[in-house]
Amino acid sequence: MTAGAGSGRELAGNELAGRRVGFVGLGLMGVPMARRLAAAGAELALWTRSIERAEDLAAALPGAAALPSPRHVAEAVDTVIVMVTDADAVEAVVFDPYEDQWGVAHGLAEDGLVIDMGTTAPGRTRDFAGRLRMVGADWVDAPVSGGTVAAEAGTLTIMAGGSDPDIARAEPLFRVLGARITHVGPVGAGQIAKTANQMIVGLTIGAVAEALALSKRAGVEPARVREAIFGGFAHSRVLELHGERMVTGDFQARAKATIQRKDMRAAQALADQAGLALPGLAANLALWEALVEGGRGDLDHSALVLAIDPEEWDGD
Repeated sequence: MTAGAGSGRELAGNELAGRRVGFVGLGLMGVPMARRLAAAGAELALWTRSIERAEDLAAALPGAAALPSPRHVAEAVDTVIVMVTDADAVEAVVFDPYEDQWGVAHGLAEDGLVIDMGTTAPGRTRDFAGRLRMVGADWVDAPVSGGTVAAEAGTLTIMAGGSDPDIARAEPLFRVLGARITHVGPVGAGQIAKTANQMIVGLTIGAVAEALALSKRAGVEPARVREAIFGGFAHSRVLELHGERMVTGDFQARAKATIQRKDMRAAQALADQAGLALPGLAANLALWEALVEGGRGDLDHSALVLAIDPEEWDGD
C-alpha cells in the first residue's frame, strides 16, 4: 500500500467516528497528531509523563480523556498509538519492566493493536512485537517523517511494518495523519526504512551546514548562497527549512539534536550488524556527538552548523 503525497488536508470530522484510540506520548509530534485524530472524530484516551499536559490537551479536544497510566489507556480502547523518544521509552510504556503492571500490554484486550510511530531500533521492535503476541495482541511499527509542520497538516510520511491485516486496521488512522503511506514489509521493516530516512536527513543537514559554513568563511553571505542554489541539483527540503534556520540563527527545537544523534547512532549500529562500512555516516555521527557533548543537544538539529565552524557562526 502506498498513498501519494499531498498538501495539508481538511478533515470532514467523521473519518474516525466511533473509533476509540489511545495515544501515549504527547511531545512535539504527539500533540499535533492527537489533534488530527480528534478532529477526525476519534475518541481519544491520552497519557504522557506529565499528567497536566494530558489533562490540558484532553480539555481542548472533543471526546478526549486523560488517564492515569498506559494500562488504563489500553483498557479504554482497541488501538494504542505510542509516540515516545526511543526503544527504552517504548519498552517502559508498553511493558512496564519496573513494576510489571502499568504498561499498555497489561491493559490490552485480545486482538488489541499497538502502533509504534516513533523511531525505535529494528531488532528491539521485533522483540516487542513477539512479546505482545504472547498476550494475543498485535504490533505495527510505523515511524514518521516530516516533523511538526507535517504533523499539524496531516501530511506525514509514514513507513509501516506489519502483517497485511494489521496494516489494514491501522490504515484509517494513517490516512488522517499522513499524505504518503508505504507498507514496507513485516514488523521491523518500517523502522529500517526510518533508519535510512534519518541517515539521509542527518547527512544532508551536515552537507548543507558545511556548504554554508564554507561560503561564510570564503567571504560570501550564506543566505545569498542558499538562494542562488535553489532549483538546482543541490535543492532539497533540508536546504529550504534547515538552511533557513542556519542563516537566520533560529535554532529553537522542532526536532532536537539529541534525537538526531540517537537516530544516527542507531544507523551506525544497524550498519555494524549488517557488516557494512559507511564512512560518510561515521564522519557525520562524529559531528552530532560533538554538538551534543558541547551542550547544544536541546537545540534544533539545524544547529549542526555550530559544530562545524563555531568560531564563525556562534557570534551571529
